[in-house]
Amino acid sequence: MNALEQQLYAAPRNHRYVWTVVMVILLLFAWSLTTVNLNNVEEKGWLIASNILTGIVSPDLELLLNVTSQGVLYLLIETIAIAFLGTIIGSILAIPLAFLSASNVAPKPVAFLTRLLLIFIRTVPALVYGLMFIRVTGPGPFAGVLTIALISIGMLAKLYVDAIEDLDTSIFESMTSIGCTAFEKIRYGIVPQLFAIFLSIMIYRFDMNLREASVLGLVGAGGIGAPLIFAMNAYRWNEVGSILIGLVILILIVELSSNKMRNKLVRG
Repeated sequence: MNALEQQLYAAPRNHRYVWTVVMVILLLFAWSLTTVNLNNVEEKGWLIASNILTGIVSPDLELLLNVTSQGVLYLLIETIAIAFLGTIIGSILAIPLAFLSASNVAPKPVAFLTRLLLIFIRTVPALVYGLMFIRVTGPGPFAGVLTIALISIGMLAKLYVDAIEDLDTSIFESMTSIGCTAFEKIRYGIVPQLFAIFLSIMIYRFDMNLREASVLGLVGAGGIGAPLIFAMNAYRWNEVGSILIGLVILILIVELSSNKMRNKLVRG
C-alpha cells in the first residue's frame, strides 16, 4: 500500500455529517414547497401573464423609439443618470467610512461602531429609503439619487474594508525608513494599491444600482419604473412590452460593458 492509499484510508469519515446536512436541506426544501399553491392563481392572472408576453412580442414601437420626455429612450437615460450619480455619491461617502471600519487603520472601538452603522444601513430595503426620501424631497429623480447613494454606502464600504485590510503594510515600513510624510504614504503607498480595486467595486455596484433605479420608479423616485407600473395598471400591454424590451437591452449592454472594464482593472 503506497502513501496516497494510506492517507485515503486514514482520512476521517464524515458520512454522518454529510447525511445530516443533506437531510436538513431536504426538509427545508419540502417545507418551502408547502407555500406553493397554484389554486390561488386565478384565471385572470393567467390571462394577464399571456397579455404581458403578447405585449413583449408586439411592442409599441412608437413609444420605444420616441425621443421625447415620455419615450422609453428618455426614461432609460434618466434611469442611467440616477444610478450613475447615486453610485458616485455613495462611493465617495463610503471611502471614509471604510477606513474607519478597517481594524488595521482605525482603533477597534471606532471600527466596531462604524461597522454597526454600516450594518444598519444595509438592513433597510431600498424601497423603504425611497419612500422616506420622497416624503422629504418630493417624488422625482432627486429622491432616487439620494436613495441609490445611501443603499450603495453599506455594500461599498464593506467591500472597501476587505481591500483595505488586505493592504501590503510592508511598503509603509520602507517608506517610513526613507523619511516619507503621511501624505506621501497615502499618495504612493495606499492609493496605487486601492485605486483599481475601488474602481472595480464601483463599476460592479453601478451595475446593481441600475436595476435598483428601475425598481425605485415604482414608488415615484424617477426612472422607468413609474411608467411601467402605470402601463400595467392601465392594461396597456404594448407599452409594457416596449418598456421591458428597452430595460432588458439597457441592462445587457451595461452588464457586458461593466464586466469588460472590471476584468481589465483586475487583470491590469
